[in-house]
Amino acid sequence: MAKSTASLLVFLFIFPLLLSSNNLGGHVKFVYGLEAQKSWCVAKPSSSDSTLENNIEYACSILGDCKMIQPGGSCFEPNNLLNHASVVMNQYYAFSGGNGWNCYFAGSGLIAVSDPSYDNCKYA
Repeated sequence: MAKSTASLLVFLFIFPLLLSSNNLGGHVKFVYGLEAQKSWCVAKPSSSDSTLENNIEYACSILGDCKMIQPGGSCFEPNNLLNHASVVMNQYYAFSGGNGWNCYFAGSGLIAVSDPSYDNCKYA
């Protein structure tokens, strides 16, 4: 009993001190000390046209504004479904919290760790 009480006291008082020490910068770093990495959601190149069209329709219905992929919009060129779907899928991904499941799109989304922005088309 005394041994388990001592262990509990060590855990309750020493462990928080270790977590807040200067060696850790006050943060618990789980993966080799790296902070969370920025990510983007893009459409899988192997997705069918109908899947990409459905993704565009769904994301735009949630976002309410997809002017960026309309003629004259900053992401209209190149004018193809893969590009347009990637842009709005990423907008939806960022809007919805940037979690992996926000990029699923029935298996047609990919998480990218390189910024897919180009020219005047800036991904969120």
